[in-house]
Amino acid sequence: MTVAAPYDVVVVGAGVFGAWTALHLAKRRQRVLMIEAYGPAHSRASSGGETRIIRMSYGADEIYTRWSQDSLRQWKELFAKVDERLFQQTGVLWLAEQDDSRLQASMAVLRRYGVKHETLKRPELKKRYPQVNFDGVTQGLFETESGVLLARRAVSCAVQCALQHGAQLQIAQVLSPRGTKRVEFIETSMGVRISARDFVFACGPWLGKVFPQLLADRIFPSRQEVFFFGIPPADTRFAPPALPTP
Repeated sequence: MTVAAPYDVVVVGAGVFGAWTALHLAKRRQRVLMIEAYGPAHSRASSGGETRIIRMSYGADEIYTRWSQDSLRQWKELFAKVDERLFQQTGVLWLAEQDDSRLQASMAVLRRYGVKHETLKRPELKKRYPQVNFDGVTQGLFETESGVLLARRAVSCAVQCALQHGAQLQIAQVLSPRGTKRVEFIETSMGVRISARDFVFACGPWLGKVFPQLLADRIFPSRQEVFFFGIPPADTRFAPPALPTP
């Protein structure tokens, strides 16, 4: 069995959480190793795919609004440093029926944290976006500075930046750690043992399989279908700024 040199921190998983964890640790001059079974930004990842909406509205759950504000700031700073345009400020539009409690809660939180937004009644919505059917809709909430991240490329960008700051990346499958207390080393499916002072398991929906005794009956990944709708060629009514992210 091969024994690898110890690291300060080993981050298992190089999706969005793993990549940013490794990046922040590398900036703090920690000896960091990222381990990823399928490679950064792969198609199986929760943070894979071409795009992800980044928005500030989460009803009354203001902790997510604060996190999202800080997240968008850091993404913008990263993209500016590497001169990549991987955030598109399309705006995000929420639609609701009359007296929607979640929409009202979102507006209160956005006001509290200074998030720029507009509230729109149905006549204004129909005037701005005539290409949309607003049947059943009475009001809308428009986040002017939110939008879309180019997810796959953005995660790859974070990984590359972590590598530039001294982190390392290894493509390997990690086996379930042994024991029930502190993790002192991990093993890969190729028989390599890797030791570190600390471990971060950013495995997303695979956490239940990595720690079956602890998490198998606590984590239940749900399936979300993704649909793509074609539009007429050269029809600009469904592209920003004519239409924000719904």
